[in-house]
Amino acid sequence: MERTSNLQHRTLENSTSGWINGLIGVVIFSGSLPATRVAVLEFDPVFLTVARATIAAILALCLLWLFKEKRPARAQLIPLMIVALGVVIGFPLLTALALQYVTSAHSIVFVGLLPLATAVFGVLRGGERPRAAFWIFSVLGSLLVVGFALSQGLTASPQGDILMLLAILACGLGYAEGAKLSRTLGGWQVISWALVVSLPVVAVLSWMRMPASFTGISTPAWFSLAYVSLFSMLIGFVFWYRGLAQGGIAAVGQLQLLQPFFGLTLAATLLHEQVSLGMLGVTVAVILCVAGAKKFAR
Repeated sequence: MERTSNLQHRTLENSTSGWINGLIGVVIFSGSLPATRVAVLEFDPVFLTVARATIAAILALCLLWLFKEKRPARAQLIPLMIVALGVVIGFPLLTALALQYVTSAHSIVFVGLLPLATAVFGVLRGGERPRAAFWIFSVLGSLLVVGFALSQGLTASPQGDILMLLAILACGLGYAEGAKLSRTLGGWQVISWALVVSLPVVAVLSWMRMPASFTGISTPAWFSLAYVSLFSMLIGFVFWYRGLAQGGIAAVGQLQLLQPFFGLTLAATLLHEQVSLGMLGVTVAVILCVAGAKKFAR
């Protein structure tokens, strides 16, 4: 009986820590799209993608060397490549391209689809089995997001919306694969090794896509590049993957439904983009879906 009680206590502690770490990750990621929107106005989207990955990869390599981390096993290389393709290259590139067509406020709404994508890939790749009620709340939250996007008129920029949907799929796969891998490799080690794996490719592409001159690049654009390189590409994942591993991919992944709320706030305050009552209403509704999904996640 005592052993069962201790096990339940440790499980509860891990779950709580997972939600806390996950929330910190979501707050950090919330600034990604507004920062990308600022940066892509002055940097080429492909250069922005590979430059941020190169900067983060060099820092990750230094961290791995400093802490003398062991190299991943051969069986872990393929999952690391999937993580790299999903969150190091896929999501940043596709969102940077999308933000040439849509505002960050519009793109942030699509982030509400990430929890469902992550949960689906968590089942497919992580072997998780949430209860039926969890899927009801998860699908409801996603439908609210899609319904809002439709009400805004997807035909206004089909390119931007298609790119955002592809970005969500790439990111969901990368999140689930990374969370599964972090159970054995460690949270910050997963994103660090994924960055290092991608370094030869992104470094060469950074050199090839580098603009002839950086003259005229504004300070906000440089700050945005620094943010997406340090926080969006590295620091945020340290908390995020740790949270997913501790609290469950499908469960903690629902915190991403809160990301539009933080992102819309940043878009309105920093970029002075219009945030309608409809956007706020959808955000409040998906917050309620997060609460319901959390209750039935396990």
